[in-house]
Amino acid sequence: MFHSFFKSRQWALWAYGGAVILITSLWVQVQISVAINKWYGGFYDHLQNAKDFYEKSEDGINIFYQKLMGIDYILNGFEGETSFLILATPYVFIATATGWFTRVYGLSWREAMTFGFIPRWKTVEEEIEGASQRIQEDCNRFARIVESLGLQIVRAIMTLIAFLPILWDFSSKVDIPILRDIEGSLVWAALIVSLGGMLVSWFVGIKLPGLEYNNQRVEAAFRKDLVLAEDNKAGYAKSETLFELFTGIRLNYKRLYWHYGYFDVWLNSYDQFMVIAAYLIMGPGLFTGVILLGVMVQVNNAFQKVHGSFSLFLHNWTTITELRSIYRRLNEFEHNLKRFEKIHPL
Repeated sequence: MFHSFFKSRQWALWAYGGAVILITSLWVQVQISVAINKWYGGFYDHLQNAKDFYEKSEDGINIFYQKLMGIDYILNGFEGETSFLILATPYVFIATATGWFTRVYGLSWREAMTFGFIPRWKTVEEEIEGASQRIQEDCNRFARIVESLGLQIVRAIMTLIAFLPILWDFSSKVDIPILRDIEGSLVWAALIVSLGGMLVSWFVGIKLPGLEYNNQRVEAAFRKDLVLAEDNKAGYAKSETLFELFTGIRLNYKRLYWHYGYFDVWLNSYDQFMVIAAYLIMGPGLFTGVILLGVMVQVNNAFQKVHGSFSLFLHNWTTITELRSIYRRLNEFEHNLKRFEKIHPL
């Protein structure tokens, strides 16, 4: 799975050069996100102080639009305060280009795996269960999930590096008992609720990987009978056989949906709580005069970034479950290839 792409001279440039390009683009995106978080402070403070412009409303409106769509930062030789337009425009282009390149990178990885498996599989005389599905479908899904999830992990690490110091500094503005006396309380709060949520998710979703694995096996058996029937309808695709095979699919899906059901109850409840978590911690400071609205919004944004990075695996639990089942099948396929393949002498 990894050897054919990362330890191949043919694919070395793509594997490592492409990874450098993706990491660099993610770093730039994270830096823009930090700048946008800083922009929130000034923008929302201006909104909170709108009453100061009641007698000179045009000035307030001009500042409002300047903060949103002004280009003075460019006209002044990239000095001064940036507007949201100046920050968001490059982010859109970089994020779009990154998304496109990521898909191409995943396709290259799939190609490397596919044509790494095929020559080995062709030397095998024994029948390996679901070999065609492993080579065609599982290689595709594995590459797509790994490149997507891997990109998210790198982004999460960079986000933590960028936003943890910001959140740590804002912890000094917490104005509720106990937490106000803990240095870096916002960081610790984000860490505790994220790791706690991941631990609970592990137990709630412990049966999902096995069910996903079984699901692919029953799907493969059903598909195989249909494929064989393309050349021999008389010998395959009999109604009673297909009904029996589909019964296995239906029963497995029902079990899978049931377990995903109560997992979704937990995950949705957790996500709704996290919407208000930063407000619960920072909100009192608005009424005691410790912070203004701009700081509140900055803290909430930074808290969500840090929490989102800490809880990356929780929010990708379904994807990780699918990846684990795919990895298990491909690992079994590789194991069988090693057992049965014939090494032709040079």
